[in-house]
Amino acid sequence: MGFLDRLFIKVPFWAVRKAFYILFLAFLGSLLIGITAFILYMNSLPSLSTWHTTILQNEFTANSSIKDFDAYIALEDQLFKELDSKIYDKVLPSEKNRINRYTKNSFADPKRWDKAWNRSFELAVKNPKMGVLLLHGMSDSPYSLHAQAEYLQKRGVWIVAMRMPGHGTVPSGLIKVKWQDMAAAVKIGMDRLIQKLGDKPIHIMGYSTGAPLALNYTLSSLEDSSLRLPSSLIFYSPAIGVSKAAPLAIWQSRLGHLLGLPQLEWNSIIPEFDPFKYGSFAVNAGDQVYRVSNEVQKQLDHYTINAKNTKLFPPVLSFSSIVDRTITVPDIVDNFYNRLPEGNHTLVLFDINHGFSSNNLVKNNIAKSIQKLQETSTGIDYRFDLISDMNSTDDNLMLMTNNIIVEKLNLQWPDGIYSLSHLAVPISNIDPLYGDINGPKSPGVKLGQLAFYGETSILEISAASMLRQRWNPFHDYTKQRVLEFLGLEE
Repeated sequence: MGFLDRLFIKVPFWAVRKAFYILFLAFLGSLLIGITAFILYMNSLPSLSTWHTTILQNEFTANSSIKDFDAYIALEDQLFKELDSKIYDKVLPSEKNRINRYTKNSFADPKRWDKAWNRSFELAVKNPKMGVLLLHGMSDSPYSLHAQAEYLQKRGVWIVAMRMPGHGTVPSGLIKVKWQDMAAAVKIGMDRLIQKLGDKPIHIMGYSTGAPLALNYTLSSLEDSSLRLPSSLIFYSPAIGVSKAAPLAIWQSRLGHLLGLPQLEWNSIIPEFDPFKYGSFAVNAGDQVYRVSNEVQKQLDHYTINAKNTKLFPPVLSFSSIVDRTITVPDIVDNFYNRLPEGNHTLVLFDINHGFSSNNLVKNNIAKSIQKLQETSTGIDYRFDLISDMNSTDDNLMLMTNNIIVEKLNLQWPDGIYSLSHLAVPISNIDPLYGDINGPKSPGVKLGQLAFYGETSILEISAASMLRQRWNPFHDYTKQRVLEFLGLEE
């Protein structure tokens, strides 16, 4: 007699039926609890505004007929006229307030600034020494690298800063944008500089997602002789690695689209109080960062296999905070610098403030990851610089190259700051919008010194947003390093 026969002899049929009945009720109960939790979650999400749901039609895509910078600017003209008519002219009275960037004449209205920093721009010079293409990050705008644009122009550099598609207008632009659209914009920017500078050196400077976009172009140019190979690359907070959960997040957005629940297409929905950066972040935006980073890894694989048959990789200089909640800092080391061929490559990491961390407020898991990065050692293919006050006797920062102290710097951490952030690395401390209290007067809102005290859950702006570091107290140091790297020091 088989096992099943013996089982059913020992277990009465009524008991089996009761067990299935109990399991069925448990399943129904779990399903009901899940549906209830989902409904409560959806009801807890902020409501979407016009700037989350309106898709602008005059946005550039890789399939556009636009192929040159002048045409790109002309299309931007149409895009920003559409922005005025579909958003600024139609904001509901209930949505208007003094810090909403889509409220005309509010403190966060971008038009309060003397330059349209949400748009692509070009800074020309007579007899340029070189050209630099500026690429901003995801959800950002060309404003994020405007300080670099201005000091480089003064040194005789022709600047082109590209507004990436989907950016500088409304957060809904992040729902549809593809990394290929942004890559196409990068090529247009490079072609513009080639047109203006001929055979003179052209460099690319990228912030956050601007870094993998620059690498995508560079690795393509190593294989394609019709593309100009950049003379060098300069990165701030490069988004080389992102969370391993990133490829799964897009299914949340797809579920929202399938069920007609547009709120699921967003990772965060918050007030838009920054004139040059979106507060709300679409799930698709994170997915595109993952995709372009993954594409770069494939290109690096191909370059490594065929390195003997390709051109030399250009020098790379990168700056990053040792702690960064937006990107995975160890991946900058493991998935990029450790994969570069020998050359004049440098990675500069800014350590945390050890005077502050001695108060034992840093989480244990963070402290362990920091220690591992501090102990990073390199081979012969790149230089690793750690800017740290670790073991400092007078609070001055020290430059440690490949774990050896080579210079004491005349730099100290300002009071109350325990680290840089992803946002802060490229930003000047005297930036009128994001800078410290000593910066020039802002024409509108000032976001660099937000620190309000009171009861929680009262303000429109979250405590996390207010306390995140937005300016780099060591901006002049990074400026010096950039100018030396480009051969522009005086």
